[in-house]
Amino acid sequence: MRSIWNGAISFGLVSIPIKLVNATENHSIHFRQIHLTDGGRIRYRKVCELDEEEVSGGEIGKAYEDADGTMIPITDEDLAQLPLPTAKTIEIVAFVPADEIDPLQMDAAYYLSANGVPAAKPYTLLREALKRSNKVAVAKYALRGRERLGMLRVVDDVIAMHGLLWPDEIRAPEGVAPDSDVTVRDAELDLADALMDTLGEVDMDSLHDDYREAVEELIAAKASGEAVQPSESKDSGGGKVIDLIAALESSVRAAKKSRGEGEGEAESEEDMADVHPIKKKTQQKSTPQKSTPKSTGTKKSTASTPKKATQKKTTSKSTSSASSSKGSSSANSANSAKKQTSSGSRSTTKRKTAAPRKRASA
Repeated sequence: MRSIWNGAISFGLVSIPIKLVNATENHSIHFRQIHLTDGGRIRYRKVCELDEEEVSGGEIGKAYEDADGTMIPITDEDLAQLPLPTAKTIEIVAFVPADEIDPLQMDAAYYLSANGVPAAKPYTLLREALKRSNKVAVAKYALRGRERLGMLRVVDDVIAMHGLLWPDEIRAPEGVAPDSDVTVRDAELDLADALMDTLGEVDMDSLHDDYREAVEELIAAKASGEAVQPSESKDSGGGKVIDLIAALESSVRAAKKSRGEGEGEAESEEDMADVHPIKKKTQQKSTPQKSTPKSTGTKKSTASTPKKATQKKTTSKSTSSASSSKGSSSANSANSAKKQTSSGSRSTTKRKTAAPRKRASA
């Protein structure tokens, strides 16, 4: 990797020659401005507003614009004469715990590489000291004509430096929080915790820029002359009044489904919903199987028959013949037949069974 700055780390009386290398790179897709009529590229030229003539880079200097519009020229020689002890030095001023650095101050990131073989030993010493102390180093350095604040920490086996904004460059969050008082219920917090637990952790290496990939596919399709199909836009639901509890519950279900969790629970709920009507149908089918009595007289006789299952066959015959007759007389004859003894049951049944036959023939 190409270095963008050469200097040294000042660590007390120890000086460590280093090279500054960009730790990040920009993968954004850049577009050019063109003339829609003929497709010609649009370029910007630097023109002096007084004589309206184009000037080259060698003819351009820098100046500070005063409040009244007056231009105060500032040359590179003027800036070079200023006392800037960090012009070629990353000067460590303190070692602090990492949690004392506000993430809002984080700026560009760089790798610090040891410049030469003699720098390897002090470089390794500083790296191991940072590891063992679990602290970061706060330093001052100069880059691109201004003094900056930085934080040194260990990444794998390399010392990395994050550019930091000065504390007075961080704006206070005034007027950003909601104006009205909002009360959050415990149930809502529980659902929010459940959603956080369901989403869990993520492999940072698996995250990628979906929009950039879509732009690359669009460019490739237009370059090959293929028709570009419009993509379906997803409604983010912005500006809609929603039920917070319902939204959290739906989010938890969606998160579980995306991770393959909760499918068994959903299937069991559907199975239970299908089972209930099936059970009701089977009960309705089994109910008509029971025989219903045709009249009130037969209902009483059938109810009393199972309780006297221990009687002799002749008694059951007389009971069945008596139950087939109509009216209250048949019921009385059946009761009298039950009270008879086993020795005289045969003669009695013959007499009583003969009488209904005569009535039937008559």
